[in-house]
Amino acid sequence: MPVRLVLVGLGVTIGLFTVSIAHEDPGLSFALTSTLGTTTLLVTGWSLMVAGLALSLKRPRNQAALGLYLAGCAWFLSEWDNPGGSSSWVFSTGLALYAALPAVVTHVALAYPYGHLRTWTNRTVVALGYVVTIGIQGLASAMVFDPGSQGCSDCASNLWVVADRPDTQTVVDLLGVRAGTAWAVIAFLTVMWRVVKASTAGRRAIVLVSTCALGYLALVAGMYATSLGRGFVGASDTEHDLWLAQGVALFLLAVAVLVDLARARLIQRALTRLVVDLGHAAPAGRLRDALAERLGDPGLLIAYPIDDGSRHVDAMAREVELPPAGDRRSTTLRYAGADLAVLVHQPGLFDHPGAVSDLASAVHLGLENERLHAEALAQLAEVRSSGARVVAAGDEERRRLERDLHDGAQQRLIGLSLALRLARTRLPPGATELDAADTELRETIADLRTLAHGLSPVMLKDDGLPAALRALSETLDLRVDELPAQRLPDVLETTVYLLAAQLVRQATTSVTGTVTNGWFTFDLQVQADHLDLGELPDRINTLDGGLELSPGPDGTTRVVLRLPVSSS
Repeated sequence: MPVRLVLVGLGVTIGLFTVSIAHEDPGLSFALTSTLGTTTLLVTGWSLMVAGLALSLKRPRNQAALGLYLAGCAWFLSEWDNPGGSSSWVFSTGLALYAALPAVVTHVALAYPYGHLRTWTNRTVVALGYVVTIGIQGLASAMVFDPGSQGCSDCASNLWVVADRPDTQTVVDLLGVRAGTAWAVIAFLTVMWRVVKASTAGRRAIVLVSTCALGYLALVAGMYATSLGRGFVGASDTEHDLWLAQGVALFLLAVAVLVDLARARLIQRALTRLVVDLGHAAPAGRLRDALAERLGDPGLLIAYPIDDGSRHVDAMAREVELPPAGDRRSTTLRYAGADLAVLVHQPGLFDHPGAVSDLASAVHLGLENERLHAEALAQLAEVRSSGARVVAAGDEERRRLERDLHDGAQQRLIGLSLALRLARTRLPPGATELDAADTELRETIADLRTLAHGLSPVMLKDDGLPAALRALSETLDLRVDELPAQRLPDVLETTVYLLAAQLVRQATTSVTGTVTNGWFTFDLQVQADHLDLGELPDRINTLDGGLELSPGPDGTTRVVLRLPVSSS
């Protein structure tokens, strides 16, 4: 802040000092021809300085802010080349820099609002402007101009003079006017082309400042054009009117910068109110909808970094692909050194340099709240996914045990039974010991088959849920009314089968099943009012499913199981 106060004081001093310089020889001054001229001189210069200081407050490292302040200084310096002044260093400074203002304004117009020149074309045009206005019109002319040798004994000394060459000065001045005219036209076209080719959002950011700069450059080109015949810029009535018009254009340029800053401030406040209005209890995704409406991008997507930024999800914890496909762009919103979110948006939406930081500053609380919510949902989804994987792993282990019992112990027991039967044929009739052993062995094999089938029926894996339930109905009182023909995820089919097997062993049961909108609904009518579900509710909860039991008036119970088909 102290630096800006110094600059404010310096600006006021330069303005008042310029008026005092003009008073020393008012005949060569545009400003002192009238009260309007003096007012135009001071208001224009100070307004440019104020705009530069205001921009520096909002964007401290933006070079356009310094350019605006220097443009105000250059506007005042155009009065310093008055030879009637008493100070040689003031007169010499004016000779070198009196024509520099158009180049400074062009620099500001092409750098705003980013603060730097972004293309080599813009850099070339600005550099050429400084060469013409300072190098040719300023220093080159000053080096061959000595007012004392040309009969002005009371004039201030030119500290730049190398040799008094009036003829050479005439040639240099004519070259300067012609080069200035050509350059002013090129600068005008360059600024206009920048506006034309900008994106919609980028055009909104530069159109006010660029329009004012275009008006000023057109007036500069007009002033140069009126001077082509005599080879130097004079002080005729026409040039005085053009100078006043230039002052108005530059004042409007300063106002445009202030309006742009005010508009950005209003947008930031509106976004802040938006987040406050939404509140912490806003539904997930409401912030995205509100920002999409305010920013004018219906396809806007907010991606929140989770797992230390290794992946991104939206407000509902759905995966978001980064970088985005197609012509979409991504912009990271940071606040207080932390990455809050990544916006996937249309090209050009954040062409304004302060747009990203302003948006992050305005909505960081809402983004942080929604990011935490998305992270919690992602963690919950991971827990559920882990639970589903544990259930699936348990089912696979049950199938492995069933295969081991079927292919291992059961086959060995069957072999032993065959061996006993063969041994009986070699013993005399009446030997009952092997008969008892054979009976016990057959019962053991039957029990083993029942155990293996209870672990995981082979038909369920090979032929699907309908075939497995119909096979179950052959030995138990189970009626299968309707089931989807499509195969469902293994873990889902196993859960449904286990529930049906658990209930049919307790009472007569009828079942029906449908798949609708990604959910499988399994409806069971059980002829009992007290049911033992064992550990099945825990399994169903782990799979993110739901189980409802509705007792009926006739001692029956309706059991409705709902499972997401994506449980695999």
